[in-house]
Amino acid sequence: MQDFDVIVIGGGPAGLSAAISAANAGMKTIVIERGDYPGTKNVMGGILYTTPTAMVVPEFWQEAPLERPIIEQRIAMLSGEQSIMAGYREPEWAQEPYNAHSVFRVPFDRWLAKQAEKAGVMIVTETLVEDLLYDGEDIIGVRTGRDEGDLGAKVVILAEGVNNFLAVKAGLAKPLRAETVAVTVKEVISLPKEKIEDRFCLEEGQGATIELYGDSTAGMMGVGFIYTNKESISLGVGALLRPLIHEEWTPNDLIENLKAKPYVKRLLQGGETKEYLAHLIPEGGYANVPKLYRQGLLVVGDTAMLMNSFNREGSNFAMISGKIAGEVAAENIQNGDISHNAMAVYENRLKDSFIMQDMHHYRHMAKFFEDNPHLLKMYPEVVSKAMKMYLTVDGVPKKKHQKDIMKMVFENRSKRGLIKDAYGAWRALL
Repeated sequence: MQDFDVIVIGGGPAGLSAAISAANAGMKTIVIERGDYPGTKNVMGGILYTTPTAMVVPEFWQEAPLERPIIEQRIAMLSGEQSIMAGYREPEWAQEPYNAHSVFRVPFDRWLAKQAEKAGVMIVTETLVEDLLYDGEDIIGVRTGRDEGDLGAKVVILAEGVNNFLAVKAGLAKPLRAETVAVTVKEVISLPKEKIEDRFCLEEGQGATIELYGDSTAGMMGVGFIYTNKESISLGVGALLRPLIHEEWTPNDLIENLKAKPYVKRLLQGGETKEYLAHLIPEGGYANVPKLYRQGLLVVGDTAMLMNSFNREGSNFAMISGKIAGEVAAENIQNGDISHNAMAVYENRLKDSFIMQDMHHYRHMAKFFEDNPHLLKMYPEVVSKAMKMYLTVDGVPKKKHQKDIMKMVFENRSKRGLIKDAYGAWRALL
């Protein structure tokens, strides 16, 4: 049986970051990926943040396959054929060190895998890890589907993605439930770069994002998005699995609903769909983060339910959790202590990082929206009607419009209801 210091299961950003971190610390490290190559089994919206990524590969933007630096971020609230928009533009984000880039996972993950190999990591693809190996209660390696048989390790890092089979087998996680995952569907739609820059009011090479709420998901808990690439647009939408099942919607229903919105249709006009992807993403939040460690084992990325969908952060959580896991694995191996208690250092460092602090801060938000489904349906409609009434010049005094708006608001939601919603939102953000 071939032995390694660290075995990483999964060749996505979390797993590769863990491998790079461990290898840089002198560990004999291997990544086992079930796909043909890193990136084949992975789906993301398409935004990569600079600071977290640079913590894994410094100055990655000098050579990584990136699309556009994001200089503007917009929010659009959709209601029927109407839309309400807000945004922030920062031209400095188009200059080093940047803030974020649009990106495609397949080329980026393959590039990140090459960085891991440069660090000394062995990467084995087209290989399924069937189970963990035990000596009593101690984890000592993995069992693969290859003829070569088992691989030994001092520490195993689970980066298997949202499908957490091995984490469940190891007694660290519960099987996925409809209320803890979302379905995200995405299309890559080709457009000439000139049209992209014209429609999004961008200088050459610059990028923008749009987050779409309300009718983007037909009022279900979720969000749509539009990201600009060099010569294409990434259009996607995700919603919690449970309401999708309840409404009997398919992933294709989600994206076709979004594409039919006038605001979206104008931006896509003349484009051709080149890719269609669908994937589960973790949405369990802080309360559903599994046990993150045991003797000789650490859990990272989507497998650990590390996702902050309210701020569009998943890949950066994955990479930083992987980096921390690789560091802790190396330190514990060097110290000769891979016990349960020694592995607890990983969880402690995560808690000290922005990852768990942000997840804890937003821990009540998903439940708040789930318990108040009118928020993503009624409020966009009310605000849209109010904007139309106030901004329409029809010879009626504005004071009369203001009274009509208040009457319309209270017809849709009582004063008590408004206070309850405001208080609930405030409490959820404490």
